[in-house]
Amino acid sequence: MRGVGGLWADLTDLVLPVECAGCRDRTATVRRGFCPRCVAALEALGPRPVRPTPAPAGLPPCVALGPYAGPLREALLAYKERGRHGLARPLGGLLAEVVADAVGGTRPVLLAPVPDTAAAARARYGDHLDRLARHAAVRLRRAGWPVRVVRPLRALPRPDSTTLDRAGRARAVESAFRPRPGAGPPRPRAGVPTPVVVLLDDIVTTGVTLAAAGRALSATGLSPQVAAVLAATEKRRH
Repeated sequence: MRGVGGLWADLTDLVLPVECAGCRDRTATVRRGFCPRCVAALEALGPRPVRPTPAPAGLPPCVALGPYAGPLREALLAYKERGRHGLARPLGGLLAEVVADAVGGTRPVLLAPVPDTAAAARARYGDHLDRLARHAAVRLRRAGWPVRVVRPLRALPRPDSTTLDRAGRARAVESAFRPRPGAGPPRPRAGVPTPVVVLLDDIVTTGVTLAAAGRALSATGLSPQVAAVLAATEKRRH
């Protein structure tokens, strides 16, 4: 669904960084965030259905741009962990392509990003996924999609997952989200199709976070029909 725009359209407005966000090469010719080799690698990716095995109960159908590897992985790490906030625009544009493919046709859409905890948002100088969602919405609107970003959930503080076993991590994620006061679906309007609710995240691994957020969303009356992510981790083969 490249009709929502190409990667270079967003890179033209980025400030020239010291290194490529996709490969961290300081010697390559870098244009507004990425070297040409990494741009080509990102442009070659295409949205595809993904499903963790085993899939947790309540996980909606999920579509990812590509595997959590290579330039896509490095760009996400640069954006989330190394303060390259200017990458929100091109990464949001790529996320828009995933949403367009997941929904399958121009129609009203509600984008519901999985929220950051307050601690994570402070550490990252803002909710990283909310920034991606808003840039994705801009790109989709330019392509003629009626889109709104909604924030019906809040994330509760969580214990450090490194101190928990697998069962403990599952319990922590299950209680990680709560509806915001007054959260609920928009009022239906005559002649306007019911919007598709798309749950957004940057990476899917086991799917437990998306499943938990999906259940919390459903409790507000906004049941997600699909989840859109940038990257999916892949099981190592031995």
